[in-house]
Amino acid sequence: MWQDTSNTYASSSQNSYYAQPVVPEPQLQFYSPQGASDPNSFYPGSRPSLDGNVGAQGHISQQGMGPGYGGNIQPAGGWWTAFGTGGFEGEPPLLEELGINFQHIRDKSLTVLNPLRGVDARIMDDADMAGPIIFVFCFGICLLFSGKPNFGYIYGVGLFGSASMYTLLNLMSEKGIDAYRVVSVLGYCLLPMVGVSAISVMMVLDGTFGYLLSIISILWCTYSASGIFVAVLQMSDQRLLVAYPVGLLYGCFALLSVFNGPSGVE
Repeated sequence: MWQDTSNTYASSSQNSYYAQPVVPEPQLQFYSPQGASDPNSFYPGSRPSLDGNVGAQGHISQQGMGPGYGGNIQPAGGWWTAFGTGGFEGEPPLLEELGINFQHIRDKSLTVLNPLRGVDARIMDDADMAGPIIFVFCFGICLLFSGKPNFGYIYGVGLFGSASMYTLLNLMSEKGIDAYRVVSVLGYCLLPMVGVSAISVMMVLDGTFGYLLSIISILWCTYSASGIFVAVLQMSDQRLLVAYPVGLLYGCFALLSVFNGPSGVE
């Protein structure tokens, strides 16, 4: 069979003519193998002394730095950790931020319970409302347990009496006093009346014993409150004028403790 040998020459000449050029392999090794094992050699400007090491529980330790730049990240705890301040250095307790100091409440309560002792003129420099709120709440709860739900009367008498005493004291004194301290003093001096309301839970005070007990509590509260107002405002010559409206205020609280309210129309 005949074969065309010229095609062989043509194909060989075409292959040699259209031969693919040899492309050199690109050099993709940007960093030397020695530098790959040492990360610091890639960045000669890095300083290991300034790099922080983070531990397993989030403790950050600095190498070559003073203790003032360190930190301690506390691990996440339970939901009760939101009410504490143990994770923050120098953070005051939560009760102190809320203005609740049990030591001050105790000192002012002892001053009211012992009115014959001298009253410090700076006793109300740290006026608070924690003690008065506790005493008023206990007073109302005791009346409730004795069958006298008089929370509305307690609130109304207390608000009107505090506003009246604030006005009178600022008119009578040269120094003046703010309403916050007036309410604080009147609330703390309500403590003897809280005892009367607690007794009313166990026995009926609508009798001779109850009348005598209420009079004693009125005098006790009045003497304590007037003594504190006089000591704070330096009004020693006007104590009787201060005691009269204070006595009327605590007399209203005594009436709430002794007598029952209207039981309704039959």
